[in-house]
Amino acid sequence: MIVLITGASHTGKTVLAQKLLEKFKYPYLSIDHLKMGLIRSGNTELTPMDDNDLTAYLWPIVSEMIKTAIENKQNLIVEGCYIPFDWQKDFGSEYLESIKYYCLIMSEEYIRNHFADIKKYANVIENRGDDTECTLENVLADNAEMSVLAQKHNVNYILIEDKYEINIDL
Repeated sequence: MIVLITGASHTGKTVLAQKLLEKFKYPYLSIDHLKMGLIRSGNTELTPMDDNDLTAYLWPIVSEMIKTAIENKQNLIVEGCYIPFDWQKDFGSEYLESIKYYCLIMSEEYIRNHFADIKKYANVIENRGDDTECTLENVLADNAEMSVLAQKHNVNYILIEDKYEINIDL
């Protein structure tokens, strides 16, 4: 089984991946780690701020890694914001039956009521370093955009509305 977890920044993708790793013992791949390895090693001129270009650069690599895992009957959790909304086009039916996709989206009300917690838990798994881009306005805008795109592409999404509680059974 392959589990894809995507969503806007600060929605808890890495935390969810870590919880699934602990519960199901599936390894996980952080696309952010792959991104930073390629950037730091000089294998790309892209920077961490080049989100759209990074998706186009990273997704072909990640999708082939997913195919390899499925072909080898291996479980894998893949998390990151660099999973395109049209991800399914890169897989035939023999692969799609082994993939579960989840997009995490926080509602406007949740963000407004819990922004202090969103900031507080930003570094719970990974050290984000300079997190000045995490403003109420940016989080609201990012999640609103994700909501529109998830609905437009008719993908599976989890809307976080009242409290942050995500339960996924594989």
